[in-house]
Amino acid sequence: MSPVRAASPHITVRVTRSDSSAPSEFTVPRIKPMTVLDALLAVQRLHDSALGFRFSCRVGMCGTCTIRVDGRSALACQTEITDEIAEIRVDPLAGLPVVRDLVVDMTPFWEAWKSVTPYLVPHDDAEVGMDAEPAVIPPDSEERRHIDPSLDCIGCGACFSSCGIAGAHRDFLGPAALNRAMVLIDDSRDAASRLRLSVVGGDESGVDRCHYIYGCSAACPKGLDPAKAIRRIRKKRFS
Repeated sequence: MSPVRAASPHITVRVTRSDSSAPSEFTVPRIKPMTVLDALLAVQRLHDSALGFRFSCRVGMCGTCTIRVDGRSALACQTEITDEIAEIRVDPLAGLPVVRDLVVDMTPFWEAWKSVTPYLVPHDDAEVGMDAEPAVIPPDSEERRHIDPSLDCIGCGACFSSCGIAGAHRDFLGPAALNRAMVLIDDSRDAASRLRLSVVGGDESGVDRCHYIYGCSAACPKGLDPAKAIRRIRKKRFS
């Protein structure tokens, strides 16, 4: 049996910097357990306090710490640096303007999200008021089975960054916005489905731009399948 190699006591972190003259390679002590966010915080604390990156909740819910780790879009707070990893490469999200270092401008992502009317629009005859009962979709219904797997989007941008079409064509709405549109189009309580379908299915900004490379589904930290949602929208246009 081959002897087990001990993990290196240090991690090398290579970071893309917006200032080409700023240092970009750092060595930090390994801790256990350790995430990429831990490594970035160590770089900022021990070497360069000017390193720019975002984070907030540290439990994979806020979506603010999304970056590319060794080329893959991921949440820094959820990406573990295991014992066999001695170095990592960290880059900002692809397809979005860089503000500084690992901080990107999410405006294109949120503008696309906004364009699909990302909230439920009730029917005109829906009851309103303090005493009105909320409309319910039964948990065992077919409608719920279609909607539930796509509900947990945290708006992190990992799918957008992993989509070559979104990065190359600013008019493409991108996987997250289209996934959100599908959730509401499939919701029988919503009155804006036809309007939404005209936005996401009528021109080259919508579902017809998708090439089904599945990078979005592979990158989603919540296990969502935006590519499947886009296929459902395509079918809805003709139903």
